[in-house]
Amino acid sequence: MGLVVSAGGAGVDNLPPFDAGALLSEWGLAPLPLVITVWATGLYVVGVLTLRRRGDSWPVGRSIAWGVGMLAFYLVTSSGLAAYDTVLISVHMVQHMVLSMLVPLSLALGAPVTLALRTLPRRPRGWLLALLHSRLAKVLGFPPLTFGLYVISPWALYFSGWYEASLRSTYVHEMMHVHLVAVGALFFWPIVGVDPLPGRVAHPFRVLLTVMTLPFHAFLGVTIMGQTTLLGGDWYPSLHDGPLGAWLPDPYDDQKLAGGILWGAGDLVGLVFFGVLFAQWVRSSMKEAVREDRRLDRLERQELRAQQSASAPSAPSAPGDEAE
Repeated sequence: MGLVVSAGGAGVDNLPPFDAGALLSEWGLAPLPLVITVWATGLYVVGVLTLRRRGDSWPVGRSIAWGVGMLAFYLVTSSGLAAYDTVLISVHMVQHMVLSMLVPLSLALGAPVTLALRTLPRRPRGWLLALLHSRLAKVLGFPPLTFGLYVISPWALYFSGWYEASLRSTYVHEMMHVHLVAVGALFFWPIVGVDPLPGRVAHPFRVLLTVMTLPFHAFLGVTIMGQTTLLGGDWYPSLHDGPLGAWLPDPYDDQKLAGGILWGAGDLVGLVFFGVLFAQWVRSSMKEAVREDRRLDRLERQELRAQQSASAPSAPSAPGDEAE
């Protein structure tokens, strides 16, 4: 199994042709993703175990969602996908979609803030509550702002010098990964609505925001597919001058494939998320209907008791009272 130092294009000269075997064999050693994965997973497990020791329950589905999110994050930043993400823009685009959509959505469904509020000691829990109620949290959770960041960020990435800088710099490359997850989290977390975060809105508005993202991904994908200039400047053509040129596809063809991946994957994940939100909406409506039925039943019972009390015969008077 090969070991590649995954960072800004370093150590890619000896990569074999990209295929399913390369995904499993060309693992990278990226310190930042490794540290984030270990700490985030470890703290979550500690929180769940703390609840269980107290005799409290924690939904298994939330733990699975968190595990899927962290596993996806580590795989796309350390497996063969990470090794080839500076060699093939189509591979980078798969990585981009996982980091910006699948990972934030899964982590949001894991409800880590709720878990922290239920398990942290008193003082750290107070700090977290203060942060959640701070002005900064309210600004970052403002739905129009998060929506704007989410749809504008990819345009800023690919049509500025930022993307080419990420190909040439280890630091910028890693920060791009963190940025994709952070922007996705700002958008998805309040919309999922599991954690008590600022910016949560009603279910119809959540569905509307999700639907509105679909044309932006499609338009960006089509724009990339139709570009007559290469993203990343001369980075990809220069790779053809080395050993990789024996198997690398034409950069323009690979860029068209990347645009199609962005278009198709964005719509697919968006529709899946739409289904999740719709299911949440239906479940919430059913719970609200049950609560309303219980409220009406209570009112009916109270009214019935009142009618029975009013219609009950009064106690008979004593004989002495009639004589008087």
